[in-house]
Amino acid sequence: MKNLECENLGRALVNDTNAISANWHKPVLVSQVASVLQPAPGKLFLDGTAGGGGHSRQLLLTGARVIALDQDPEALTRCQNTLSEFGDRVQFVESNFRNAMQALTSIGVTEKLSGALLDIGVSSHQLDEAGRGFSLMREGPLDMRMGPAIRESAADIVNTRSAEDLASIFYRYGEEPNARKIAAAIVNRRASSPFTTTLDLAGTIATVSPRKGPRHPATRVFQALRIEVNDELGALREALLGIPKILAPGARFAVITFHSLEDRIVKVFFKEHSREWIDRPEWPRPRKNPDRLFHLLTNHPITPSDQEVSENPRARSAKLRVVEKLKEPAQ
Repeated sequence: MKNLECENLGRALVNDTNAISANWHKPVLVSQVASVLQPAPGKLFLDGTAGGGGHSRQLLLTGARVIALDQDPEALTRCQNTLSEFGDRVQFVESNFRNAMQALTSIGVTEKLSGALLDIGVSSHQLDEAGRGFSLMREGPLDMRMGPAIRESAADIVNTRSAEDLASIFYRYGEEPNARKIAAAIVNRRASSPFTTTLDLAGTIATVSPRKGPRHPATRVFQALRIEVNDELGALREALLGIPKILAPGARFAVITFHSLEDRIVKVFFKEHSREWIDRPEWPRPRKNPDRLFHLLTNHPITPSDQEVSENPRARSAKLRVVEKLKEPAQ
C-alpha cells in the first residue's frame, strides 16, 4: 500500500479508533503511524505497547495481522475485548517489549515482521486510575508498577534508598533541579513514618519545592520514580537492539516517545545505525559503518497537529521516529 493511500485510510479511520479507545487510552499520531508503517492485508506487525488497542485496531482495519504485547494484564484484557472482532488476525501476549523475540517464540511465530511499533510511556488509564499509584493528583497507593513481574514499588524505593541514590534518580530520570533537597526531605520524613500514598509523597515534596508555575512541584519526581520502578529506559534500549532481529528486510520500525530522555535514546540509536559511513580523526579515510541496519525515514520527528493536541493535551509532547530495515546487509 502506498504512503498516500495509508495516510488517507488513517484519516478516515482515526475517529473510529479514538472513539473506541477514548474510555481507556486515547492513542496519539494514529494516522501518521498508519502512513509510515504501510499496513496491508497479510502483513504482520508487532504492537509492543498495545494499551487500549488503538494503534493495533488501526493496523487490523487494513487487513493486516497484529501481535499485541503489553506487560499490564489489565490493559491486555481490555485490548482483547476491544479487538475480539478481528479473530485470529490478532494474537495477545503478556510481555514487556524488551522480550519481544521471546514473546513471538512463545506463541510459535517464526516469520519475520513487516513492521513494529512502540508507544513508550504510561497510558491515560494508568495515569487516571488512582489505585495504580501513578497520579500525584489522586490519593492512591504509592505503587507505579506497570506489570506484576515488577517486584519493587515506588514506596519500596522512597522508603529504603539512600538520600544519595534518591537524588540521583530524581536528577537522572526527572531532570529535577532540587533533587538533593527533595531527597533529604524524603529521608528525614520517612524516619518517623514510611510513605504509603501518592498524595503523602507529593505533599512532602511541595513543602521543600514550592510551585512556580502550572506544573505540580512533584511532577518530575513522579516521572523519575516511574522510570526507575519499571526500568523504562533499560527496556527501551533492549528493545531497540532486539526488535530489528525479528524484522523482515524492508520492514519499518516506529517509536513514539513522550519525553526527552526516551527521545534522545531513540534518536541516537536510529542515527548511529543508519549512517552509511563513519569517520574518526585517526583514520586516513571514512569507512563503511558495520553497524548499519536501517534507512532513516525521519530526519526530524513527526509530531501531533495543533488539532490533535487541542483534542488530546497529553499528545503535546509526542514524537514519532521511524526507520526502515535495510533490504541487504551492510557491506
